[in-house]
Amino acid sequence: MIFPPFLRPGDTVGVVAPASWFPYEELADGLRILRNDWKLNVLEGDSLHAIDGPFAGSDDLRRADLQRLFDDPSVKAVFAARGGYGCYRIVDQLDLTCLHENPKWLVGFSDITVLLSLFYKHGIQSLHGLMPRQFGYPDRSQSLESVRQWLFGEIPAHYAVPAHSLNRVGEAKGPLVGGNLTILVNSLCTSTDIDFSGSILFIEDIDETLFSLDRMMTQLRRAGKLANLAGLVVGQFSDMRLNPSLPFGKDAFSIIADSVSEYNYPIIFDFPAGHVTYNLALPIGRTVVMKIDSEKGELLF
Repeated sequence: MIFPPFLRPGDTVGVVAPASWFPYEELADGLRILRNDWKLNVLEGDSLHAIDGPFAGSDDLRRADLQRLFDDPSVKAVFAARGGYGCYRIVDQLDLTCLHENPKWLVGFSDITVLLSLFYKHGIQSLHGLMPRQFGYPDRSQSLESVRQWLFGEIPAHYAVPAHSLNRVGEAKGPLVGGNLTILVNSLCTSTDIDFSGSILFIEDIDETLFSLDRMMTQLRRAGKLANLAGLVVGQFSDMRLNPSLPFGKDAFSIIADSVSEYNYPIIFDFPAGHVTYNLALPIGRTVVMKIDSEKGELLF
């Protein structure tokens, strides 16, 4: 895997909105942090000011915004300002040829998962982490710091989380893959479908029903995607919706545990990443080690 160069003050980065639109003024704190605190030169994409239904401009505009930054050798990182929905519509027409000669960071999560998967398919590491629209939120300071550390070469030695009752103890090593579960499932049999064999799979999601979660996990299992993992990291499943007329009878973590009960690889549950305040940055494509014992679960970098 290609590891993009770390950022340094004075580097040029780009900020675009490849998915849903949002009021431009909500980006003020994020741009200030990038420019004033991190001392970066920021190029702003046209999509930051565009609206086309739920999207930040047309598919062509958003795609061109990304492609321009991917092709510009002076740009050292590309930040998705927010997620939402939209990257899935434009991913197949993106060309990453220039990134093999001038690799750069891609930063984002949620709908951006399909772009992280595209980078992985092309052998380029990326960063699943907080996006600039949320950089200025006071309660996201730890999440923001984890993004800064990865981008500026202050890589943490490890992340450690308390033991969870559903954890499966053990040790594993492999490339870290994954992100938003809905996007991963919708990528099956497409150009961004990833071979999970031998990898450490990370999953998270938001605003899904328990029935849809069970359906997605079952689909991955039926497709053979869960059988040959090196390990599984279960992040946050936020704002899960109940069906009062037909209760499922299990919570999100129990549904996931049941879906992989026939396999014996190590599993970390309740990892702090996803649509939550404490959202640790994760290096997609990097080979990591996971260790789980009775007291804690760890990812070592």
